[in-house]
Parts: sequence; structure tokens; C-alpha cells
Amino acid sequence: MGQSKPIRPIAIIVEDDDIQREMLALLLEQSNFEVLQCEDAETAALALKMKHPTLMVTDINLVGKMDGVDLAHLARQQNANMRIIVISGRPLPRPLPPGAKFLTKPVYPTALLTEAGR
Repeated sequence: MGQSKPIRPIAIIVEDDDIQREMLALLLEQSNFEVLQCEDAETAALALKMKHPTLMVTDINLVGKMDGVDLAHLARQQNANMRIIVISGRPLPRPLPPGAKFLTKPVYPTALLTEAGR
């Protein structure tokens, strides 16, 4: 009999800084998430459609046409129940969609994991 692996929740991390993205991915993988890493909002938008994640963590400042706030609104339109965490070293430029959480950099692992687990 084939043993089925428990399905892990999927998280998308959108961060153009390789090191920060890698650190966030490692943190979430240790918390039993399957993690998809994206460098920009356009790639993340595609991943949102294809993979249906339960969590998205995005930086505000991204390369490309969309920033993290735009991406958070897009994610909320696609999935009303997705947990969305927006991170930045700067103040929030405009309001986030309902239910999205803003964390300032540096992001502390415990703060991130607390929000990810809600």
C-alpha cells in the first residue's frame, strides 16, 4: 500500500533580495510549509493562480510593474481566506486589503511565524 504524504500548506514568498527570500523560505519550510519563491510580483501572480497558496509573504518594493501592495490586493481578490503578510523597511505607502498584515523589517522569526500560523 502506498503511503500518502500529508499535504503541506503552500506559501509564496515574494522578495527581490535573494538572501532575505532564502531566509524567509527556510523559516517557513521549518514550519511545515511548502514554499514557492518569487523574485517579482508578475511571477507571484502566476503562482497564485496555479498553486492556490494559503499564505503569501511579500516585500513592498519589488522589481516590475506591481509592488507588494498591488500584489496583496490581487491575492485577496483571488482568495478571500489567504493569509497575506506584507513586509517593508519603509512605512506603508497605501492601505492593504482587509485582513492583510503589515510587518516592518527586520522581520523577527517569531512575529512572522505567529502571523503565518493564524
